[in-house]
Amino acid sequence: MADASFKDVPELFEVDIGEALTARTESLATFRELGPPDVCHVVKSTGRAGQRDLGSFHFVSGVDASSSASLAAYINSLTYAIEDNSAWYSKGPIWKVRNGCYCCFNAFSRVDVRVDVKIPGGVHAYVIDLRGERHDATPEIWQETYVSALLRAILYSDDPTYGLDAYRKLDPITTGEGEVRFLQAVEALFVKGWQVGSDPEIQVATVVSNHLTAGVMKYFGASGRYQQAANLFEKLAVKEPEVASLLAKSYVGMNEEVKAVQIMSAAMKHTPHSYTLLHVQSDFLRSKGKASWALKLAREAVNCAPSEFVTWEKLTELYIDAKDYESALLTLNSCPMFTYNGKDTHRPIQTSRVHLPFRRQISDILPEKQKTEDDEADPALLRLPAPGLRGTWARAYSLLTRLVSEIGWDELLKTRSAVFVMEEEYRMQKSQADLRSASGSGYGLGSPADGEGVDVVIHEDGTVVRSPTLGVSGRGGGGGGGADDDASTRGIHSPHESGESEGQFGVSGSIPIIKVSTESDIERELAAAANGDMDGNGVGKENGVMSPTLERPVVAAAPADQEAAEMPRTGQDAFSFTNKRLCERWLDNLFMVLYEDLRVWTIFRAEVAHFKTQHVAYRKTGMEWEILGDLALRLHHKEEAKEAYQRCLDTVRYSQKPWAKLLEMYAEEGDITRTIQTAIRVAAYQYADYTEMTYPTLIATSFFKLGQIHGHAKIAFTLLSMGLPDPVLKIMEGYLQYGTTFKVEGYDF
Repeated sequence: MADASFKDVPELFEVDIGEALTARTESLATFRELGPPDVCHVVKSTGRAGQRDLGSFHFVSGVDASSSASLAAYINSLTYAIEDNSAWYSKGPIWKVRNGCYCCFNAFSRVDVRVDVKIPGGVHAYVIDLRGERHDATPEIWQETYVSALLRAILYSDDPTYGLDAYRKLDPITTGEGEVRFLQAVEALFVKGWQVGSDPEIQVATVVSNHLTAGVMKYFGASGRYQQAANLFEKLAVKEPEVASLLAKSYVGMNEEVKAVQIMSAAMKHTPHSYTLLHVQSDFLRSKGKASWALKLAREAVNCAPSEFVTWEKLTELYIDAKDYESALLTLNSCPMFTYNGKDTHRPIQTSRVHLPFRRQISDILPEKQKTEDDEADPALLRLPAPGLRGTWARAYSLLTRLVSEIGWDELLKTRSAVFVMEEEYRMQKSQADLRSASGSGYGLGSPADGEGVDVVIHEDGTVVRSPTLGVSGRGGGGGGGADDDASTRGIHSPHESGESEGQFGVSGSIPIIKVSTESDIERELAAAANGDMDGNGVGKENGVMSPTLERPVVAAAPADQEAAEMPRTGQDAFSFTNKRLCERWLDNLFMVLYEDLRVWTIFRAEVAHFKTQHVAYRKTGMEWEILGDLALRLHHKEEAKEAYQRCLDTVRYSQKPWAKLLEMYAEEGDITRTIQTAIRVAAYQYADYTEMTYPTLIATSFFKLGQIHGHAKIAFTLLSMGLPDPVLKIMEGYLQYGTTFKVEGYDF
C-alpha cells in the first residue's frame, strides 16, 4: 500500500472513499469568515479487478483558483507525484490517480466551489451552497473564489496557532502579472470586503476594517512596497471617502509624509467621525513626539466608535506613553471584550493512515522528529494560563504587562487600589450601611435599653448579626456573643502568612504555589533569601540573590455587585464609591493571570541567580526553556527571552518556535550573519511542514528588512560563503529571487 502514496505530498487516507467531501459539505454552514484552507481529494486505483480503490485528501493553499482549468491542472500535477517503487523483478500493483475533486470556499457568497476531474475524462465545475444543493459557477463566483483563496494564503501563511495535518502551502502570487490581476480583482470586490469578516479584535467589519484590506496591507506592507497599495487606494478613495485612512497609511509607509498629511487633512472634512482615520493621524503624531495631540485624537476616536476594542486600546497605549497610569488602567477597564472566534477549520474525520513524507534534502540540518525528555516540562509551567489568551483578551493582557514593566508590580497594585473599589472596602461600606440600618431600627451598638442591649457583630463577608446581651459589655451572663466576636476578629491571611497549599488557578479559584525547581535544598536557599528588600518589579534581592516573594493581588469588587450602586453616599463613608470605579471581572482575572506569570518569572530568576553564585550549571529541558522564553517576551524582558531561546537551541527538541523568535530579534537588530543562520533553520522547518511558499513569510520579511540596510547582494554573498548544501541554498536564494522579481527595496544593491 506504500506504493499508493505521493512522493512529497502529505495526505490523509480515508476509511471510506468520499468521507472528507461529505464532512466538508456538512461543515459549510459553520464557516463564519474566510473559511478553511482548500481540500484536494483524490481516488487512486490499480485498474485490477478485486483491488479496492483508495481515497485520500490533503489541505492546500496558494493554488490559483481563478478558473476550473487552473484547479484541474493542480490535480493533474498530482498524477506525476505518486511514489514509484516498482522494479524489473517486481510484480506489485501500479497505483494511478483515477479522479479528483478540488474544493475552494467562496467567503463572499458563502458557497463551496468544486471541480471534479476524471482521468482520463473531463472537468466538471459546480457550486455547493450551505444546504448542500448544486448550482452553476458564474464568472462573478469565480472572481470571488479567486480573491478568497488568495486572502487565505496570505493571512494564514505564517500563523503559528493555525496548524493542520497534511497542510501544503504554495506561493499565492509568483509573477508581476499575477499581482496585477490580484489588484484588479480586489478593486472590483472592495465594496464587498466587509462580507468576509475581520480580525477578532474588530467588533463590526467595515469597508476599511476587514480581512480584504488586512490581506492587501500585509502583502504589500511586509515587503515595504506601499506604492502598489497606494495606487489601488487612490482609485477607491474617489468612491469611498473612508479609504483615505488606508491611503494615508500607505503614503506614510512610503515616507511620503507631506502627501499623507494633505490626504488626512482633506479627508477629515468629509469623514470627521472615522475612527480609522483618527487612528492614522494619532499614530503619525505619536511618531513625531506629539503625544498630547495624539491623545486628543485617540479620545475623539473613542467617542466615534465606543463599541470597538481597538479605540480603547489605542487610548490606553497613549495614556501609558504619557505616564498617566491611573487613566490607563481606567481606560483598559472600559475596553469592550468580545468572544474569540478562531479561524475556520474542518471537522476532523477518522483516517485509516496518515502519510507525512519527510523532505530528504533538508533532513541533515534538523533534529530527529521524535519525542524525547526535552519535550517534557514542569507541570507548573504547562499550567500557566496566559498562553491560552486569544483575541481581545490577549491584547488587553499585553497592555497590562506593559504597565507592569514600566511601573513594577507593587506600584501597579497601588494604582489599582487607588482607582478601583476593592472587595474589602466594599464589605466595609456594606457593613457600615447595615449598622446604620440596625441603629435606625431601634437597636443601638451596645447601648442600654431597659437594662439590655444589642451586640452587633460584623463578619468578614459583610453580614451583620444582632444578638441581645446583658449589660454594655455584652460579655456577662451566658456569653452568647463570644463565638461571633471571635469570628469578627479573624483576619484573612495571605498565602505567605498562612503557608497553606492552595488549589489550581481558575477564573474564580485560588492561585497555586508554583514549584519550578524540585530540589529541596534550592527551595530552602530561596526561602532564606526571601527576607530581602523588594525591587520595583516585586523581586526581592539579598546579597545579589533574588527571592521569589510577590504580593498576591486582592480581589476587586465586581460590577455584578449591584448593591454597591445603591449604597448611601453620605459622609466620610462614601470615599470608595464617589471617587472610585468598579473593576470588571475579566480585568480582575487578568491581574491573577499576571500574578501567575510574575511569580513563576520571579522564582526562575531567583534560581538562575542562585546557581550562578554557586557556580553550578542551570539545566532545564528544551520545552521548559521555550516556555520561559515565551514568558520573558510576555513580560517585556527581551534579553532574557533571547537567552532562554538560545538555551533551547542547545537541546535536541524538534521545534521551530525558538528559531523563529530569534529570527525576528536578529532581523530587528540588523545582525545579518545571525539572521541568515536562523533563517536557514526556520526555512528547513517550514519545508519539513510542507510550506513551499516564499512570500509572505517570516523569512522573507526578515530578509527584506536586512535588504533595506545592507542590500540583497550582501545577503546573497553571505549565503554563498556558508557552504550550504545545494537544496538548502536553492531554498534560501528563492527569497532573494522574489525580491528581484517584484523589485523590493535593496534588490539592486
